[in-house]
Amino acid sequence: MSQSPAAHQPWVRPVTLTGWGVRLVPLSTDHAAGLAAAAADGELWKLRVTSVPEPGHELGYIREALAEPHRVPFAVLHDATGLVLGSTSYHDIVEPVRRTEIGYTWYGRSVQRSHVNTACKVLLLTHAFDILGAAVVGWRTDHENYASQKAIERLGAQRDGQLRHHKLRRDGSVRDTVLYSMLASEWPEAKERLTARLASG
Repeated sequence: MSQSPAAHQPWVRPVTLTGWGVRLVPLSTDHAAGLAAAAADGELWKLRVTSVPEPGHELGYIREALAEPHRVPFAVLHDATGLVLGSTSYHDIVEPVRRTEIGYTWYGRSVQRSHVNTACKVLLLTHAFDILGAAVVGWRTDHENYASQKAIERLGAQRDGQLRHHKLRRDGSVRDTVLYSMLASEWPEAKERLTARLASG
């Protein structure tokens, strides 16, 4: 009797990524308390340009992230202590064209403007391009989130354009969305530059 073929496995699957003092682990409900503490570091839920869980809504935030069919969410941990620093995700994954985006990213205020964001992005980009064979990685951000735009540009991503009147913010206003991307051919130069930056501290 012939066996039925194995079920198709998703191209991008949950994985643990470690380097430069941070560890990205698959997000789970066990991280609810840690996310609450990270979000309280700066009361980040008050920012209109980020998607940070409000106090008491951490479990809903996690369950919603896990339920999205084209998203793989992570908790960002301090590697030595296991302290939750924030969260990030692969999302809008399109396997036929080998495309994924990186987003839903936020960190507690005490680690913002540190090496943490660069370390996480290098881990995610290395896995996407070097392990999964991605053709392109994209980002999207609020047109008023200038810090996020500058951070994405520092990675070496190219600005692709802007979607006007695109998405609701938590306060009910409507944002434009700025789009960025990096092609596989652009990654080696960006990787060399970013890893040198991390090595220099």
